[in-house]
Amino acid sequence: MSDSYLVTGVMSGTSCDGLDIALCRFVPQGSSFSFHILGSRSVEYTGEWHEKLRNAHTLQALDLIQLDHEYGNFIGHCLNKFHKECKEKPTLIGSHGHTVFHQPLQGGFSLQIGHGANIAALTGIDTVTDFRSLDVALGGQGAPLVPVGDRDLFHEFGACLNLGGIANLTIRRKNSIEAFDICPVNMALNELAAEQGRTFDRDGEGASAGNVQAELLNILEKLEFYSITGPRSLGKEWYTSVFHPVLGSADHSVSDKLATVCEHIAMRIAACLPADVNENVLITGGGAHNNYLISRLRYHLELKGTGIHLPERAITDFKEAIIFAYLALLRCLGKVNTLASVTGAQTDSSGGIIHKGASN
Repeated sequence: MSDSYLVTGVMSGTSCDGLDIALCRFVPQGSSFSFHILGSRSVEYTGEWHEKLRNAHTLQALDLIQLDHEYGNFIGHCLNKFHKECKEKPTLIGSHGHTVFHQPLQGGFSLQIGHGANIAALTGIDTVTDFRSLDVALGGQGAPLVPVGDRDLFHEFGACLNLGGIANLTIRRKNSIEAFDICPVNMALNELAAEQGRTFDRDGEGASAGNVQAELLNILEKLEFYSITGPRSLGKEWYTSVFHPVLGSADHSVSDKLATVCEHIAMRIAACLPADVNENVLITGGGAHNNYLISRLRYHLELKGTGIHLPERAITDFKEAIIFAYLALLRCLGKVNTLASVTGAQTDSSGGIIHKGASN
C-alpha cells in the first residue's frame, strides 16, 4: 500500500446545478484513511447544459448515447482545466456521472451518464465510473453509496446528512451503518424558485416570506414512500410522478409552498433520526446554505436533543465529490465500497468500472 493516494472526485447531483470537483490526498491510517482537500471547484452549468441534463430522460436511445459521450468529454475538459489550475495531476479519477434513470426495483437498472472512457482518454488518468450497476445486479438499489465514506472519513459524527437534490442520511451504530434517502430537497426547492425567476431560493428568503400551509404539509407527510423501512432510495422518476404533482395542484403562493416544503423536509429528517443519535449531525450539500431550512431543521432536531454541525465550506460543498474520489480508490484497491446492509443487495461489493488512462 502506498504512503498516500492523489485522487480527484467528480459529482453531478439531481438538482442539476453544476459539476463539483475535489482533488484529495488520502493517507492510510490503520484500517481506514485520513484525507486532505488540495483543491476544489464547482463548474456551474450553462443554461444549455442544464436543459440537456434536465431533459435527458426524454431522449431517444441514439440521442442519449450521444449525450453520454458529449457529457464525458465535457467532464474531461473541465478536469484538465482544474488540474492545470491546481498544478497537480492525480493518479485516479472517480466520477459519479449524472443520473438519468434510477429504477433499481422496477426495472433493475440505474443509469449515470458521463462516458468514463472519454474522461480517461482526455485526461490520461485512470477513471472509475458506473458505481451503482454491480450493486443493482446483486439485487440492491445501487444507493446510497456515501455510507462507506461517511463511516471511514467522518467517523466522529453520529450521523451525516446531505441536503442535495435529495436528502440522504447515514447513521453510525457501534457495529453497523444505517443509511437511506429521505425526501426531495433542492430538487423541489429549486423548481419552486424557478417559478419566481430564480435559480434557487438564496438563503431561504422566499421560504421565510411564506407561511406553512397545514393541508399541503399533511398531504406531503402521508406520501407512501415515507412508510417504507429498510433499504430505500429516491430518483427523479418518483419526484416527477409523486411529489411534483402534489405541489402543482396546490393553490398557494410560491413562497407558501417553499415554506411548507422546508417544514416537510425538516420534519421528515427529524422523524428519521432515532432518539439515541444525540451527537451532532454533520450537515452538508447545497441545502446547508439555506438559512431558513437550517433554522427549521435545528428547531425540530433540538426537540429530540440532537445538535447539528455545519462544517467549513469545502466540506459542505464538496463532501460527495470527496467520497466518490474515495470510492474510486477503494475500487482500485479491491476493497468494499458498497454496503449490502444499506442497499439491500445480496452481498457487499466493490463497484465501478475502471477505464485506463491513455498515458497508462
